[in-house]
Order: sequence, then structure tokens, then C-alpha cells
Amino acid sequence: MNANPLLAGGDLPPFDAIQPEHVAPAIDELLAAADAALEQVVGPDVPADYDAMARVLDVAVERLDAAWGHVSFLQSVADTPALRAAHADNQPRIVDFHTRLGADERLYAKYKTLAASPAASQLGSARRKALADALRDFVLGGAELQGPARQRFAAIQERSAALSQTFGNHVLDATDAYQRVVPESDLAGVPADVVQAARAAAAAAGQEGCLLTLKAPCYIPVLQYADRRDLREALFRAYNTRASELGDPAYDNTAVVSELLALRQEEAALLGQASYAHLSLVPKMAPSPADVLKFLRDLARRARPHADRELAELREFAHGALGLPDLQAWDRPYASEKLKQLRYAFSSSEVKQYFTLPRVLEGLFRLVETLFGVAIREEPAPRWHDSVRFFRVSRGSQAIAGFYLDLLARPGKGSGAWMSDARQRWQRPDGALQLPLAQLVCNFAAPVGDKPSLLTHDDVITLFHEFGHGLHHMLTQVDELSLSGIAGVEWDACELPSQFMENFCWEWEVLQRLTAHVDTGQPLPRALFDRMVAARHFHSGLRMVRHCEFALFDMRLHLEAGSESRVLDLAREVSAEIAPTAPPDFMRYPYSFTHLFDGGYAAGYYGYAWAEVLSADAYSAFEEAGVFDPATGERFRTHILETGGSRSAIDNFKAFRGREPQLDALLRHQGLG
Repeated sequence: MNANPLLAGGDLPPFDAIQPEHVAPAIDELLAAADAALEQVVGPDVPADYDAMARVLDVAVERLDAAWGHVSFLQSVADTPALRAAHADNQPRIVDFHTRLGADERLYAKYKTLAASPAASQLGSARRKALADALRDFVLGGAELQGPARQRFAAIQERSAALSQTFGNHVLDATDAYQRVVPESDLAGVPADVVQAARAAAAAAGQEGCLLTLKAPCYIPVLQYADRRDLREALFRAYNTRASELGDPAYDNTAVVSELLALRQEEAALLGQASYAHLSLVPKMAPSPADVLKFLRDLARRARPHADRELAELREFAHGALGLPDLQAWDRPYASEKLKQLRYAFSSSEVKQYFTLPRVLEGLFRLVETLFGVAIREEPAPRWHDSVRFFRVSRGSQAIAGFYLDLLARPGKGSGAWMSDARQRWQRPDGALQLPLAQLVCNFAAPVGDKPSLLTHDDVITLFHEFGHGLHHMLTQVDELSLSGIAGVEWDACELPSQFMENFCWEWEVLQRLTAHVDTGQPLPRALFDRMVAARHFHSGLRMVRHCEFALFDMRLHLEAGSESRVLDLAREVSAEIAPTAPPDFMRYPYSFTHLFDGGYAAGYYGYAWAEVLSADAYSAFEEAGVFDPATGERFRTHILETGGSRSAIDNFKAFRGREPQLDALLRHQGLG
């Protein structure tokens, strides 16, 4: 047992040593310890005292959660059949424990005794909020349910977790399974580096020609640049029918989604909520589903005239300049890129030559160091893949956090980009300060030949976005486990730091530090930057309407009774209400919408727009004071990044900005005001 890396202590997790065969033995031991701790903490020998309970229960549960977090993370970035099987075998045990923990009447009673005691009023503000959150979470965890309702609630938790994992596996497998080999001549118009990567992928597979996949570094540029319309249509159709009944039956998520939605509504009813949307909003900022619907429809109403004009203009251009009288969904990225090139005299491919991954990282780190008074240095560390890098974050001579960068696309790795925590900051009951560790994941194109990875400007924005989440996690000064970093932060406010960081990608002073041409080493020319800025809001109306469409679909899906039997009909209804054009009949995006069914954003996708009201207004403070103003950076760090969930997000915002947030900043930043 001592050799099991999932049971190892130490400064950094031994990611390079964790194997599927380690999972079950480690979970056996850690679950036994956590169960024993639960029985001990509810007994008479442990008083209803904050520290006494934490010493017994929190230590054991945190150790279990950390080990299981490593297993779940590795399954998302380094998936193998053996690891997937080990995860699937042990997940029900983890879900069962947490369901029992969250619904334990004895533990709930002890927390209520603590909350009612004179000692509770003497707790610090962070601990008082942690206690209030814990009581709320007991109710949401079914602690007040009895008999058959309690048993059914537990069964729903286990089944829902399994379905979510199945959903994510289906999307990953369907994405990885698609391969299309074409002659290089079919890729006319596609940037040379993308063609070179596809040619290398074909050669590695022992085939001639170019191998195309649905991974973002291939799929996106083919849709944007490939002159062959039938090729664009083929990839678009494959991508948008992934994990549906129109694709491989082995990966079909249709039944998974229906059952998961029905279970969510049943869970809400058991807890006395009108719908899962109502249940989801209990710990969030938004007051009610009606408020969210009003917010989204108002935002869509403001954006729709812009979107209508943009689409009409695109259709006219496609017809007249590209010979496409019937502009289809798979033509829009291509026609948009051509129109953007014509209007602003640059292409995304041209810009990409200036954003080499090493230079972008160097510039990002220097910006963060300047704004927030920290230092970032690379160090050796155990890794799960050779391309992963580890960095330490320090303030003065004191290390305060660390983070891993896993930035390149590869088979077996989930698509998209995200931040997850390998460890949270915590003043442990034994007095030791546990420092936070973040894992920042993207899916950028790998280097080709002797050239470094090249990022599109959108890739750079994605990297800054995820780093914003990382800063929220790493720079916290909160010592309570349930409130440090992003823990305890209202879900619809979690995007504030990430969206805030995106704005720096449009500042000349910042881009000078981020860019060096891959061949000449020259920074981005000012004239090209000016054209990029002029194009910043190109089709912003269409983008905003599309986001509102997804968010409104999500909210209605989790609000309306019977939605599990009319998923696609509901998607079409929302499109008809919000979108300026109808989608193709074959569109099946709900069945690969991982945010909703394997990503924690159920009845919460609106949070991106909700939080952007906060982030755009927060960034206005830097526009007013200067991009590199250290005093403004210090206030943002102090009132937003360091406070975590120790007080409400709106109070954090008002402490930083000195007033309530204003929608005008969002509309202005989107070019819609």
C-alpha cells in the first residue's frame, strides 16, 4: 500500500506513476478511512465545534476527494480502456459516499447545533459563511428526506453520475473515431501548417495524403479555409451529429440525455423545487429562472438587429463574391473569413504566424506578474504526458501556488479547454498551510517539424480565459477549504476572472509582449493590430445571439416539464425564437453539449453572459486607470481573486468597483452598445 501513488503525500502528486491498478486499492483504503471519520464525528466524543469536526472529518474527506480527483482528471486527459474501466468501477462508490455524507441526519444535526451555539457568533466571517453554505448544502443533499424518498434520492445521484460519465465518454470516443483521409489537393485554401500537420498524421497512420479529424486544430481551419464545399459540409455534418442517432450507434447519447433530464427533474421534485432550473439556481446569483429568461431574451433582443444585418451582408457577399447563392451553415465560417479578409485586409492564418506558444506564454506570465505582484517560474514535476509543464507561483520569496499546463491536442484527451484543481488552499487543522495547485488544459495544434506551436488569436483568448480561472484558484487568501479559490463562488459568477482576462488580448501594449513572427521574430505590426481591432466586433451580433440561443435552450430544457421527450423540438423552438436563420435538419448539438451533461453547467450556461456583465464592467476600471496600473491590479487581486467564496460575488464586485455592475459595459465591449 505504501507504494500506491494515490496514497502518497508530498508536495506534488506523482502523476507519472498513477496506473489503473492503483485505483481500487487506494479507494478501498480512503473510503474506509472516510467512513470511519464520519462515524467518529457524529459520535459523542467529537463536540459540535468547528475545529474539532474539521480535524476528524474534513481531513479524511479531502484526502479521498484529492485522490479521486486525480483519477477523474487523468481519465479526461490521458484516457485508456483500463483507466476508464477503473474509473467506472469506482465512481459509484464515491458517489454513494458523498450522497450518504450530504444526507447524514446525524451530521446535519451536529452542524445545526454548532450554528445555534454561542460559539458560532464568534467565528470569523469566512467560517460563518462556510457554516451557512454547509447547512444549505445539507438540504440540497437530501438530509431532510425520509424513507423511500431518501433512498430514491441516493439512487438518482448514482445513476446521474454514471450517465454523465457515459455522455462524456461517448463525445470523446465519437470525436476520436472520426478520420477522413483526403488527397492534399482537396485542402486548397487551408493554411500550410494545418496541411502539414494533416500530412504528418496520415504518414503516422501509414497512409498517403492528409488525415482530417474533428479535433479543433484541424476541424476549425478546414471549415474556415477549405475551398472544397463538399469537404466543409462533410466535416460540419460529422461534427454536429457526433454522439447522436445519426452517427455511430455505439456513441449515441439520445437515451442518455433523456434519462438524465428526467432524473434531474425528479431530484428537484424530491427536494421541493418546481424544476431542476429552480434547484440549480439556489446557490447561484440569479434570483429565479424567470429572471434568467428575461435577461437572455433582453440580451438577444438587443443583439438581434446586429445579427440580422451581419447575416444579410454575409449572404450578399457569399452570393456575389463566392458564387454561393444558398449560404449554408457549413459555408458561414468560410464566407465569414473571406469577408473579414476583404474588409480588414488580414486573415486569421496571417495573424497566427505571430503567436508562437513560447512567446505567448512569456507575455502572459509577465502581464500577470506585473498586475498581481507575483513571480512565475518553471520547475520539474511528475507529469502525465511529456508535453505537460509545471510552474510555481510566488510572492516575494514565498511560494503561494503551482500550476500545470497541458495545452496540446492529442488522442485520448477531451476536447475544449478547462481549469481544474489538483489541490485547494487550506489551513489544515494540524496547522500546515496547503497551497493550491491548478491544471490548465487546452487543445492547441502541436508543433510541426522544427517550428513551435502556432496559436490563432482565438486560441490566445482561450488561454487567457483559462488562466483567469487559474488565478482565481491560485491567488486566493481564504483558508477555509469550502471557500478558497473558486470553491463557494456562485456558479454564475465564476466566469468573471476568466472573461476579464480575455480583454488584455486586445491591448496593443500587451500584444507587443505576446508576439514574435515564427520566421522573422518580428513583433506584430501596428498596422495589422489596428486591422484586428477594427475587426474585433465582426459578427459580434451573431455570436451573442448564438450564445443566447444555447443558454435559453439550457434553461428551458431544465425548467419545462417533459423536456426529456422533446429535446430536439425544444432546440428548434429556441432557434426559431432567437436565431436569425434556421439550423440544418441534421443538427444534433444537444448530444455533444458537454457543458450541460458532463460539465456542471446544467441550468447554468447563462452564467457566461451573466458574469460578462461583471467582467466587462470590472475591466473598465483598467481602461480608466491604465492597462498596467498596479494599484488597480492590486484592488482586483484583493477584492476579487483573493476573496474566493468567502463573501458574495456581488459584494466582491462592489468592493472593487465601488458600485453596482452596469450592463452598458458589456454591450460596449461586444460592439452592441
